[in-house]
Amino acid sequence: MPANIELIAVVSGAMCVGGLIMAVVAIVGTDRPSRPPSPTSQRLRMFTGAGLNERERRRHRVLFVVAFLAGALAWLVTGVPLVGLLVGIAVPGTPWLFTVGHAEQRAITRIEAVGEWTRRLRDVSGTGQGLQQAIVATVATAPEEIGPEIELLASRLQAGWHGKDALLAFAGQIGDPVCDQVVAALILHLSDRGERLGDVLGSIATAAAAEVATRREVEAKRTQPRFAVRFLTGMTLLTLAYGLLNPEYMEPYGTATGQVVLIVLGSLFIGLLAWTRSMSLPPPPVRFLAIPTGEEVEP
Repeated sequence: MPANIELIAVVSGAMCVGGLIMAVVAIVGTDRPSRPPSPTSQRLRMFTGAGLNERERRRHRVLFVVAFLAGALAWLVTGVPLVGLLVGIAVPGTPWLFTVGHAEQRAITRIEAVGEWTRRLRDVSGTGQGLQQAIVATVATAPEEIGPEIELLASRLQAGWHGKDALLAFAGQIGDPVCDQVVAALILHLSDRGERLGDVLGSIATAAAAEVATRREVEAKRTQPRFAVRFLTGMTLLTLAYGLLNPEYMEPYGTATGQVVLIVLGSLFIGLLAWTRSMSLPPPPVRFLAIPTGEEVEP
């Protein structure tokens, strides 16, 4: 009987707590206001594939499926679960480490394209066309690196979006202070209809060219730490390959103590690679335009 009473008390308490939770949810609701992504979510972009186009997301998913299969195979061959975990991490981690600096090179190329597009926009707007018509007219000759973004900007303007909202969304897609300068000048022109837009765009295009030259010089100085990242990555792959091909080498790690030692050494080595990679990356650019969320830029 006491056991039944205790069981009834536990169930009743759980039902009371559940009822209180349901009451709070019914009153407050479950929808939360949209917030900017946290730094943690930004660091997890490598795993989520956020910000990629559909083709890149598909390739991203395939890579992680391959990582899972490779990890399972390594576990099966060696009999050590943590070896499978390390191999699974190495599959997506290797291109992440070997391609260090590619994102910065792409950003430099895109900013150079923004400067080129700014010059074309200056020339077209100087023919007497309105700003929105001039933007639409530059779609055909837009640089390939930012062609999709320019085309989307023109489509939004033709679909009836407010000029300021469409331009802010465009700046959010490019994500660089140089593009912010161009967008800020265009937004100011929409409000005051000044006659010196061509001069302003020409000055920004010149400044963009100088910015590109400076960034390329800085990137050239980062070659040494990036070589260190690639060298350490290659050593990691050789170590894993040696362990997989030599069962005697992995035998000590089959014990509980060996598993602990393996996870400690693996974590330290992965942390070292990530730290070395972070030293070769530039700080994130400081933006001065407040980019609204997707819900705030709809027409």
